[in-house]
Amino acid sequence: MAATHTVTIHHRGIDQTYTLQVPEDSYILHAAEAQAVALPFACRNGACTTCAVRILAGQVAQPEAMGLSLDLRQRGYALLCVSYARSDLEVETQDEDEVYELQFGRYFGQGRVRFSLPLEED
Repeated sequence: MAATHTVTIHHRGIDQTYTLQVPEDSYILHAAEAQAVALPFACRNGACTTCAVRILAGQVAQPEAMGLSLDLRQRGYALLCVSYARSDLEVETQDEDEVYELQFGRYFGQGRVRFSLPLEED
């Protein structure tokens, strides 16, 4: 039987805090859903940043987090859809746009990309 860890998640979007019991062999997002806790997610494959959290205390393993740069992982960010708790853990959800900007903002000279629609011809 897998070890179980206490995971505390502060959902910033709704200012709600959840405390869950998460087995080491279960993704944190899956364990939350099994305990009727609704958290932000999109792809479920570790390819986007919708379920990104910042780790406040504890450790995770996230070998499949391809949507999160090594730099951000080293700075304490994780993707709940592909993260396993490796200790008791405290995290807070992040705004997807903030994480995206941290990860890719340097590639855009003036911040976010702005689109303009072409004018219609008569």
